Amino acid sequence: MKNIALHILDLVENSARAKAKKVVISVREDPGEDIYQLTISDDGEGMEAAVAQKATDPFYTSRKTRRVGLGLPLIQQNTERTGGKFELLSVAGKGTQLKASFVFSHADRLPLGEIDEVLVLLAVGFPRLRLVYEHQTPLGFYSFDTEAVREIIGNIEESNMEIRVFLKEMIVENLKNINAEP
Repeated sequence: MKNIALHILDLVENSARAKAKKVVISVREDPGEDIYQLTISDDGEGMEAAVAQKATDPFYTSRKTRRVGLGLPLIQQNTERTGGKFELLSVAGKGTQLKASFVFSHADRLPLGEIDEVLVLLAVGFPRLRLVYEHQTPLGFYSFDTEAVREIIGNIEESNMEIRVFLKEMIVENLKNINAEP
């Protein structure tokens, strides 16, 4: 994967398949502490301990359509490549939390990428999923919540390009306001 946004796309799709109703994505940039942290939490089915232990093995997957599962192993590899730490906590019937703490200044840390595109794509693709994106930098905090958006505009439909463009611009502008890494 070329950026963190693509990891987020893959991992939130996994949460949706695990019947999550809510997914919270948190990004914390702290150059002073030399940390770039991604946390994704869901209230989906979760995993039994034995399954969670195997989940970062690229040759293990719970899917029946293919024999490999690369999402978790790739983000673990990308995290550890920077000298960072990867944690996966899951409880069957309660949900899953992934925490990837990258070394901020490391040359191999992936950029965030087009998070605006990913968030709107997920909002359109999973209309029953509440998606909360939180981004914190030393200059401030921004939160995007699909529940709040849907209360104001209704469902974010694929065919309504004006709303999609508006949401992308809103996300980009708010991230610029807190000086989030482009």
